[in-house]
Amino acid sequence: MAGSGKDCCEGLAPRPLACQRKGAASSRIRAGRGTGRGSRAGAAGLDWYKTIFEVIDMRSFSNLWFWLALAVLWSTTSHFVVGVPHDMIRRAAREGGQAMADVESLAHIYTRRLLFISRVGGAFAVAFLAFLTTGLLVLATAYAVEFAQALLCLLIPMQIVGAMTLRTCLMIEQGDLGGDDLLRRLRVHRMSIQTVGMFSLFFTGMFGMYQNLTLGVFG
Repeated sequence: MAGSGKDCCEGLAPRPLACQRKGAASSRIRAGRGTGRGSRAGAAGLDWYKTIFEVIDMRSFSNLWFWLALAVLWSTTSHFVVGVPHDMIRRAAREGGQAMADVESLAHIYTRRLLFISRVGGAFAVAFLAFLTTGLLVLATAYAVEFAQALLCLLIPMQIVGAMTLRTCLMIEQGDLGGDDLLRRLRVHRMSIQTVGMFSLFFTGMFGMYQNLTLGVFG
């Protein structure tokens, strides 16, 4: 009896080990399925991120739209001088009369508008532009973010043009300019804007070509 009981116990002993092996195998299968789901979810997230940045290219100097925006920006800035279109200035110098009156009215309206904005919200605008420029400078120099570099190539020259425009508005207001004196001041201001634009376009073109060559050869 004792021997048969011992044999019975020995026959039953492997069964818990088999159950444990089956349980471990099933847990590994479940873990594998969970890992597969997690990897598929991670791959889907990476695909979504990659798709977004393929549609919206964050590289700027190799993007045609950046150069089109740069050309439109400077052509518009040099065409509208203190809010007065250049063709109206030329027509006023050629014909006088009502064309001159239109230029004088438009120039003085924009002068009063810009000076009012600068006197009321000038401090806030300067603080915001300083914050924005500093942030872009850090991104462009310390982290070499090309998008920030491209924005700086647009923003810094526009700040110079804005300061020059406010100076011209002050001259128009203080001298109460009109007639030929006003046209002369607007022409000088336009030539100053074109000079800034020429240097800005040259620097942006050289820097953009350097970036494209560097990334194309080493990146």
